[in-house]
Amino acid sequence: GAAALFDLMEDAATAEISRSQVWQWVHNQAALEDGTTITSEMVHSMTDQEVAAIRAELGDRAFKEWRFDEARQLFEQVALADEFVEFLTLPAYQLID
Repeated sequence: GAAALFDLMEDAATAEISRSQVWQWVHNQAALEDGTTITSEMVHSMTDQEVAAIRAELGDRAFKEWRFDEARQLFEQVALADEFVEFLTLPAYQLID
């Protein structure tokens, strides 16, 4: 899958696969090797950690400029929704300005 963004084609396949897998894990109560069930709360916690690491590496200015908060919200929206969203690019297009 690819999406046209600012007159460039961007690969969306990896993002699609990732969020689809997370959605399936959460909705099928998949478990880690240690038996811990993958939950929405776990996903939120892990994205908190990853976003904090990205912000620490890039700094506040670059973090805001690259819209990581919006990217995180979009990921969580499509990865944790009650119903499976067909393509993450559909709600993503609403964020492009």
